[in-house]
Amino acid sequence: MVFSSSRRHWISAVRLAISLFGLPLTTSTPGASSIGTMSSPACPHVKSRCPQYPESTIKRFTVPEDKVDWDEKWPQYSPVSHTAPAVLNKPIWADPDIGSFSPNFNAVDGLVDRSSFEGQYKVENGKPLNPRGRTGLTGRGLLGRWGPNHAADPIVTRWKVDASGAKIHHSASKKPILQFVSIKRRDCGEWAIPGGMVDPGEQVSLTLQREFSEEALNSLSLKQSEKEDIHKRIQKLFGSAGFQVYKGYVDDPRNTDNAWMETVAVNFHDEAGNSVSELPLQAGDDAGQVQWVDVDSSFSLYASHSHFLELVARERKAHW
Repeated sequence: MVFSSSRRHWISAVRLAISLFGLPLTTSTPGASSIGTMSSPACPHVKSRCPQYPESTIKRFTVPEDKVDWDEKWPQYSPVSHTAPAVLNKPIWADPDIGSFSPNFNAVDGLVDRSSFEGQYKVENGKPLNPRGRTGLTGRGLLGRWGPNHAADPIVTRWKVDASGAKIHHSASKKPILQFVSIKRRDCGEWAIPGGMVDPGEQVSLTLQREFSEEALNSLSLKQSEKEDIHKRIQKLFGSAGFQVYKGYVDDPRNTDNAWMETVAVNFHDEAGNSVSELPLQAGDDAGQVQWVDVDSSFSLYASHSHFLELVARERKAHW
């Protein structure tokens, strides 16, 4: 089944029991709070059609809004083919080219999960088709996997407080201000939620912890004594109940007709401000900079991250 660009996404925000030991995510119990229905963006497939493909001089074939849907007949469609040299060099995180192997799409293929949060996607001429429609570019671009490339985004928040520890309220909305840990990506210079790819066979809960530790706390370069302190604080925060903000397709500029990003975004909130809030942030891995940033609609973020923060603010009854 192919999904049209106008498809609404009904995402239930559920309370999770997430631990450092990779316990499965569980649905909410009766009485748990809910984010409610997430409305589809007016154009849910915009950054995936950006004119110039990231980290290249490649120009996409222009796809107007009325031609995004695969069900829309368009014989003139002539997308550009592009797979980045870094992917063609066959790193461990990338698939071989189609023809040299036979992936099992729409299923868990060995340790690689090729199923989509969007449901069944179409496979044409041996290649998967983006469930949100045309992008103006075929191949894998910068993405390693044919089909869905699964990621996890940990949204770590705290309240903005004054010297006495009292919550600071926004002058316009009169609501308390949330802050979240944001990184500045090295590849594009945009601010984003720290996150990364789910390794084959890895529990999402472990990906969330690992990516936050590596990108926001630079855990890979710390001394053993420092790692132990970080581990205790991370365990306190990530071992608490969080909630799943979003699970699905990501409107990412790296997407192509045959490869696309999907994510699970989970909010971990340091209510008392005494776990990771007290740790000095240090950029590592793919992050150029890292800092606590006020959650606000005016702050521009990478891919669909602004929408994730909007959902968190709504859940926490905070300023947006």
